[in-house]
Amino acid sequence: MSFLKKLFGGGDEKADAGGDKVLGEESYKGFLIKAIHMPAGAEMQLAGTIEKEIGGELKTYKFVRADRMTSKEDLVVMALGKGRQIIDEQGEKIFS
Repeated sequence: MSFLKKLFGGGDEKADAGGDKVLGEESYKGFLIKAIHMPAGAEMQLAGTIEKEIGGELKTYKFVRADRMTSKEDLVVMALGKGRQIIDEQGEKIFS
C-alpha cells in the first residue's frame, strides 16, 4: 500500500477495537497513532488515539482537540501530527 494511501486511509475506513472509525494511521517511534472520525455537526472534531504494547498489554490514549474541519484529509494530517507531538512531549508517560 502506498504511503499516501495509508496516510489518508485510502477510502478503506475501518473500526478499531474501541469501535471508533479510523480515518488514517501511522507508526511513530514504536507507537501507533490513529486519526478517529468524531462528527461535530456538519464538521469533524480533531481526535485520535495513541497505542503501544507495554509489558504484553496494549495501552491506549485517546485525545480530542477543539479544532474542527470539513476535510477528511486535513483532519488525518492534523490528528497524526498532534499524535506525534504528544509522543515527542510525553512518550510513554501518557499511559500513566
